[in-house]
Amino acid sequence: MSNLQGKTLFITGASRGIGKAIALRAARDGANIVIAAKTTDPHPKLPGTIYTAAKEIEEAGGKALPCVVDIRDEAQIHAAVAKAVETFGGIDILVNNASAISLTGTLETPLKRFDLMHGINTRGTFACSQACIPYLKKSSNPHILNNSPPLNMEPRWFGPHVAYTIAKYGMSLCALGMAEELKDDGIAVNTLWPRTVIATAAVQNLLGGDDTIKGSRTPEIMADAAYTILTKPSRSFTGNFCIDDEVLRAAGITNLDKYQSVPGAELLPDFFL
Repeated sequence: MSNLQGKTLFITGASRGIGKAIALRAARDGANIVIAAKTTDPHPKLPGTIYTAAKEIEEAGGKALPCVVDIRDEAQIHAAVAKAVETFGGIDILVNNASAISLTGTLETPLKRFDLMHGINTRGTFACSQACIPYLKKSSNPHILNNSPPLNMEPRWFGPHVAYTIAKYGMSLCALGMAEELKDDGIAVNTLWPRTVIATAAVQNLLGGDDTIKGSRTPEIMADAAYTILTKPSRSFTGNFCIDDEVLRAAGITNLDKYQSVPGAELLPDFFL
């Protein structure tokens, strides 16, 4: 495949950040984007709604279907999938991007927060995959891509925030298992994770503010890496834990300066690498 023209992408958490960047990159090819996210009204600290994202996607050249979806709710997922199939005729790609984070220790993590992270990250990924797979099986080049890290069993990645780590690794375990399970169906299942911190609203608000943003890369690096993965033949590229800059370098893109939030700033590494 050379591009995503006419392909339908179901992207969770696509109203802002990395999810929206992936959507906009696909839209430039003329793709159909299902924006599966919760935000319908503007938030003072989290700019962007499913409707503003839809407008940007259409301005970029794609077709947008904004759907109100809390991926903890199975009925909402299935309603959005049904609407996507009714509108666009099928689903070719699922991007499990939506995620919840709390970098807290065991005593500092209320069970309500534990349940939120696992409900969105692991269970949401499983539920969206389960709902989309019957339609992905009908696609000529079907992909599932999870925004989650390589499985790194070093204790230092568990000690400070064990609940979050388990929730994110759950997404990666879904990819590991489903890649094997769906191999004969030709459905590629991979993960993608950034080498560095990515400049998103969550990073701005929860992970250090302006200082952290300074040492980050823009969401476009994840979008370009995702695009590279999603245009590969699904039967020959599956079961991989991908890192954004490695994907781009393998595709011949070696100068990554354009992705820096602040040119020349020292980059901050992301978790789990």
